[in-house]
Amino acid sequence: MKISKLQKKMGQFTLQIEELYLESGKVHGLIGTNGCGKTTLSKLIQGILVPDGGRIDYEGLTPRDITMTTQRPYLLHDTVYQNLIYPLKIRGIRPDEAKMDAWLERCGLLQKKFIRALVFDPAFVIVDETLSNLDPDSTELFEQLMREQQTKNKMTWLLISHQLVHVRKICDQVHFMEQGNVLVSGTPEEILLHPSHPSIRRYLADTEVSYRENEKNSEI
Repeated sequence: MKISKLQKKMGQFTLQIEELYLESGKVHGLIGTNGCGKTTLSKLIQGILVPDGGRIDYEGLTPRDITMTTQRPYLLHDTVYQNLIYPLKIRGIRPDEAKMDAWLERCGLLQKKFIRALVFDPAFVIVDETLSNLDPDSTELFEQLMREQQTKNKMTWLLISHQLVHVRKICDQVHFMEQGNVLVSGTPEEILLHPSHPSIRRYLADTEVSYRENEKNSEI
């Protein structure tokens, strides 16, 4: 996916991305402070928001190929199975009972918000802070699912997260946003271990302080 000269103004905030390339079949991490435009960008990619200018070249992808998981799952007032097959129903795809059973068996009911996003074999998955409130076992399971999926049938992932440990572990490329713009892109090592830009160094320092404060509070 190629993004060029993308613009979107929302109140006092303006997103303006000169150029961003999300290579197909890779896991991309999108990081930055709150309010820098990460979720706005994801909504533009999904077509929820319409850009004021610029272009998103989907390189053959259609809205049917793109899905998203959020920090809070949006579930129907129905059975787990009906929630699970919902993405198939809205796309006119007949559920494969054996496949649905396999997903449920592999993940357990706790993970239904993840598997609902994956059951229709999407090509592009946006994970918006989904890992933030998970316990360590659930986080590890989700990471395993991503690795398994990439081994079987590579997807393109956009992982929006403040959990930098996970970004470093599972991402191929990391993109740092600041004030509505993608400031720097590179490998996890380049961005998270050897950052050259002062804004990234400040962000990493602030994130580490917040992490230590949360750890301290959890012990009280």
